[in-house]
Amino acid sequence: MSDQINRVVLAFSGGLDTSVILKWLQQTYHCEVVTFTADLGQGEELEPARAKAELMGVRPEHIFIDDLREEFVRDYVFPMMRANALYEGLYLLGTSIARPLIAKRQIEIARQVNADAVSHGATGKGNDQVRFELGYYALAPDIKVIAPWREWDLTSRTRLIEFAEAHQIPVSKDKRGEAPFSTDANLLHTSSEGKVLEDPWEEVPDYVYSRTVNPEDAPDAPEIITIDFEKGDAVAVNGEGLSPASLLAKLNDLGRTHGIGRLDLVENRFVGMKSRGMYETPGGTILHLAHRGIEQITLDRGAAHLKDELMPRYAELLYNGFWFSPEREMLQAAIDHSQAKVAGTVRLKLYKGGVHVIGRKSPHSLYSEKVVTFEDDQGAYDQRDAAGFIKLNALRLRLLGRRDRA
Repeated sequence: MSDQINRVVLAFSGGLDTSVILKWLQQTYHCEVVTFTADLGQGEELEPARAKAELMGVRPEHIFIDDLREEFVRDYVFPMMRANALYEGLYLLGTSIARPLIAKRQIEIARQVNADAVSHGATGKGNDQVRFELGYYALAPDIKVIAPWREWDLTSRTRLIEFAEAHQIPVSKDKRGEAPFSTDANLLHTSSEGKVLEDPWEEVPDYVYSRTVNPEDAPDAPEIITIDFEKGDAVAVNGEGLSPASLLAKLNDLGRTHGIGRLDLVENRFVGMKSRGMYETPGGTILHLAHRGIEQITLDRGAAHLKDELMPRYAELLYNGFWFSPEREMLQAAIDHSQAKVAGTVRLKLYKGGVHVIGRKSPHSLYSEKVVTFEDDQGAYDQRDAAGFIKLNALRLRLLGRRDRA
């Protein structure tokens, strides 16, 4: 291995995989390891990661545990929500949107500690390796990237546990043997995949769900809530102003109670294979539908339809890891421009897994009751104008019809 690596910044969770990676980096590259653990609202105690790193010889000043929850929601989740982004029409991109922030902070730390390289624990089969590394290279073009899963011979969980035990690395009891499935979590969502979920014909076992009650067991009475928006971003729930992370956490609590946001999806990974995953995005599902609700009355038809055309491309860029690409930034500028007047209040009904928009109002509404009414509009709309409008739009169809019948 190269002897030019003196210091590497590792994205570190403290779990089995990244703990083994930490020791493997120390042994293989004979380098100093700096650990970085991001608090993205995954709901886990992060201090054990500090203790694990110290136990494995990482200097205290080289252990970084950063609370990135507000930045995550404000600068990543909210811009994505302005776009109404859904990958393959369904997935709210909860894992995808977290990776660029982790990559960004890792590069910042690498510069701070004069590291030669960065490392991650993503496998060679998944999307995350691409997302992390595209972020690294966009922000630090000459950085060295170490991806252990593409280098080592520890090809199974059994081999990882054997390595850990041989090097006195503590292994949580729930990690011994074959885990029934793997999970990834942040403030936006929880994803689960592998093992019991690998057969797409079999229903997801109820014990896999961790962030939502079974919709069948949700309250029998619906709950009505309101969400206020300014410039396309949610700013209040039920009239209470909240920070971005606090607002999403509030919506998560509401979504959990009512069994909202479950998704069983077979998706197309960027690396070429199909995979089956289960996603829980309670607050994000509510927010997505609420945002579309306020756009219904504040966006011009042309702008709204163009946004819907751009959205699949935007979502694919995020899914594939191109957050820092110029094309994503171009699309974001257009999307953000459209949101200047997307403000007002949406009323929603939450009930047994469903989110239903039941009211919307805005000081910038383009909805005119006077124009649209079935009653006397008092001259606001001259229905006779429709005849010419229809004839002009029918002209090419009439010419085609005459030609083809000749």
